[in-house]
Amino acid sequence: MESGTILDGILRWKRIEVDRAKRTRTIKDVRRGLAEAPAPRDLVAALRVPGVSLIAEIKRASPSKGLIRADLDAVTLAREYEISGAAAISVLTDRRFFQGDLDDLRTVRKHVGLPVLRKDFILDSYQVYEARAAGADALLLITAALGDDELLGLYQLTRALGMCALVEVHSEAELERALQVGPDIIGVNNRDLRTFRVDLETTARLRPLVPADVILVAESGVHTQDDVARLAEIGADAMLVGESLVRAPDTARKVRELLAG
Repeated sequence: MESGTILDGILRWKRIEVDRAKRTRTIKDVRRGLAEAPAPRDLVAALRVPGVSLIAEIKRASPSKGLIRADLDAVTLAREYEISGAAAISVLTDRRFFQGDLDDLRTVRKHVGLPVLRKDFILDSYQVYEARAAGADALLLITAALGDDELLGLYQLTRALGMCALVEVHSEAELERALQVGPDIIGVNNRDLRTFRVDLETTARLRPLVPADVILVAESGVHTQDDVARLAEIGADAMLVGESLVRAPDTARKVRELLAG
């Protein structure tokens, strides 16, 4: 990774945050919570349907856009997503950069019947156990943030705990590395996490390199029916959409609009 990028800064803080969490609550204590966690729901099955399915995201803020929606209520928004036809829900749990919280995921998981994905910068097995104990059915693993051994270890632990992993890539080199772990789901992030520039054609460029039996999720840059039509043309199986849904004055209408694309 290049030094001094936005992603580097986030990862430096995330390591500090995880170390602090371990001192507050030991990994042994976190693992004790696994016994009380609800059985995982199958994200792969939820996305393996005709058309471009939707992972709808709960997202209060971002490093590039700042505060997106100050009055966001996670449960209310999640229910709107579910009623309107989303296949799964992504919950941002990073506090410092996205104003999320693991409690958002806990409460959302209790109030919807869809698979719920923890979206965060997962660097440590502590966070994987933490996700499952909170009720997560899946989590995000960002290839750009992890070495090969780290990616494989975290992927295997995620699967061992019964969760799905959305393995995120942004380039050909990252995709080649990600495929080595044998993922069921690949997410192509159209946003370059080093610069935060967005280009929907990133998905088009990488689509031919993703095996047909691997679910392809397009992340970021989806705002209109035309964008969704382009994803269908490319051959994406699903889209992960946050900002355009959170900003919409009528969330349910926006979900239906995208799914009609």
